[in-house]
Amino acid sequence: MLVPSVALVVLAAGVAIPLAVADSPAAAPCHQVPASVRALAGDPSAAAEALDPGDDLRHLGSARKLLAHETVCGDGAGVLGRVAEAATRSSGGRGEPHGMAQARSAYAVAALRDIELPEGLAPGVARMVAEYVVDAGRDDGPGIDDVTGPALPASQARLGKDGWVRLGRFLAPGEAHAAFEYADRTRDADADIPDLVAELAKDPEAFAILYDAERAYLAHYLERLTDQGGDPHHRPDRPRDKRFRTSATDWPDIDLRHLADRVGTLMKLRTRYAKDGTIPDLAAFDRAVREHSRGTYRPADRRLGTRPPMGDIADRRTAGPVRGDLMDGRQQLFVVFDAWAKERGVPDRRAGAMRQLLDDSYVRALWLRF
Repeated sequence: MLVPSVALVVLAAGVAIPLAVADSPAAAPCHQVPASVRALAGDPSAAAEALDPGDDLRHLGSARKLLAHETVCGDGAGVLGRVAEAATRSSGGRGEPHGMAQARSAYAVAALRDIELPEGLAPGVARMVAEYVVDAGRDDGPGIDDVTGPALPASQARLGKDGWVRLGRFLAPGEAHAAFEYADRTRDADADIPDLVAELAKDPEAFAILYDAERAYLAHYLERLTDQGGDPHHRPDRPRDKRFRTSATDWPDIDLRHLADRVGTLMKLRTRYAKDGTIPDLAAFDRAVREHSRGTYRPADRRLGTRPPMGDIADRRTAGPVRGDLMDGRQQLFVVFDAWAKERGVPDRRAGAMRQLLDDSYVRALWLRF
C-alpha cells in the first residue's frame, strides 16, 4: 500500500509546493529521471520489461527502485507515472488484451509498500488501476488459495461447466489477469487495492480516473446482461450440493453490489478527507474532479456479446458531458442504470430489485466504518 507523505498529501489537496533544490542544506537533492527511463514512457514493451517482477517476484525490488523517490526534479514524477501506464497497458494498443508481463507489472505498481511516492505520480497509478478495472474490483473470494503468483494466464479465465469463473464475468479471451489478491510475505509483496485507492483518492485527477472507470464498467457490464437482468452464460444444470446452486441473477447481483460499494467508498473517502483537512477546500476539489472527468456513460440499447479487454472498458467512449451533481454517486449510478433498464425493457420487478441493491450497497459503503 502507499504510505502518505507530506508531499503526497499536499498534492492531493491540490496545493502546489516547490521541490527542494539540490543545493538546499535542509533537504536531500531531488532525483533526476534519466533519459533512459524517460524513453520507457513511449515504449510499452521496454517499460513492461523494466517493471516486470517475474512470476516469483524476484525483480520486484527493481520496480521499486525505478518508481520510488521521495522527491523528483521537474516533471519527473509525471514521467514515472507515464512509465507505469506504458508498462501495464497492452503493447498492442486498443483492442488487444494484456499479456503476462503487463499483468505482472500492474501487480508490481500496486504492491509498492512503505514507500513515499513522489508527488505527481498518483494519476499514472490511478490509470493503471482503471486499466485493470475488473481485476482491481475482484475481492478475496472463493479460490483465493489457488492463486500462486502475481498474474494469472488467460486459461484461468475460461468459463467452467457451470458457466462460472472466479476471475469475473464477460472476460476477454486470451487476456492475462493481474492477481492483486496475491501476497508473498517473503518478498514483502501485498497489492492492497483498497488501501491504494484510499491514497489515490486524495488527488482530484486520480479520483476522477477511478470514478470514471467504475461508471464505465457499470455501462459495460449491464449491456451484457439479458433483458431479465441475468447472466447469459448461466447454465441451468444444478449441482447435487445445494450450497452451490445459483440462479441466472445471483452473480450479476453480487457484481453490482460490489461495484456500487466501490463508488460509495470513493465518496466516503472524499467526505473523510474533507473532515480531517486532507482536502482543505472541498469545492475546489470537486471542481477539479469534474474538470478531469471524461463525461457520462450510456449502455447500448441491445445486449452485446463482445468481450473487449479490460483496458478498453475504462477507455470506452462517453455518451456526453456529466449532468447534475457529479459527486452524488448514487444518482450517477442511477443515470447509467435507468437508461439501460428503459432501453432494454427490463421487467419492473427485476429493475426495481436491481436498483434497490445498487442503492443499498452504495449507502452502506458511504456510511459504514466511517
